[in-house]
Amino acid sequence: MVIRKPLDLPPAVAHAFIKDMKAYFAEEDRHKRDEIALRQLHALREHQGPREQALGLSDVKAMFLHMRNHTNFPGSRRGH
Repeated sequence: MVIRKPLDLPPAVAHAFIKDMKAYFAEEDRHKRDEIALRQLHALREHQGPREQALGLSDVKAMFLHMRNHTNFPGSRRGH
């Protein structure tokens, strides 16, 4: 497993990530979920440095899952 340093994201990009993460888990269609993750992949790549290893779609999905398990929105394991 490769350990990456956190991306320094502008607040609007971070908010869009959370919004898409919620949409990702609310969506039942696998292809639409992939489209949501792909949108975030492109957004996150814009904020990566030139020497950082490129993110992949599986990385974004893993981030969504990790964040889902550590937030309090409906559908998360910690949700109230």
